[in-house]
Amino acid sequence: MPPLVRTRATFVALAVGTIAIGLCVHWRGDILGVALRDVLGDALWAAMIAWWVTALFPGASLRTRGIAALAICFAVEVSQLYRLPTLDAVRRTTLGQLVLGSGFDPRDFVSYALGVLAATLLEWIVRRRSRSVPRRAA
Repeated sequence: MPPLVRTRATFVALAVGTIAIGLCVHWRGDILGVALRDVLGDALWAAMIAWWVTALFPGASLRTRGIAALAICFAVEVSQLYRLPTLDAVRRTTLGQLVLGSGFDPRDFVSYALGVLAATLLEWIVRRRSRSVPRRAA
């Protein structure tokens, strides 16, 4: 498999895995409490956005991808201030609520920043370690 395809497949898998974890937190996270479930869910959503950005633009720098992911998260949150009947109808569906949210909450910006930071930091650590591990000859 070519390296670019492998890279994209890895980040798609990370995004899908993060979606699965996020759905578990969203639907089965009662044990966490409302506040922690909300923060964790938003952070996971932001990490998922970071993985999708990387899957789409793997050649961009880690910093650029992190900023782009955070900008997307912030734009979606700010868009919740905009009221349009059609958009509100979409937000009332399960998928619409999971993707677009349901109501503006300025605290979500912190969760998004933590999620994107965690995703980019994880990638940075993995890439750094993979460069320092000697490769075996084929």
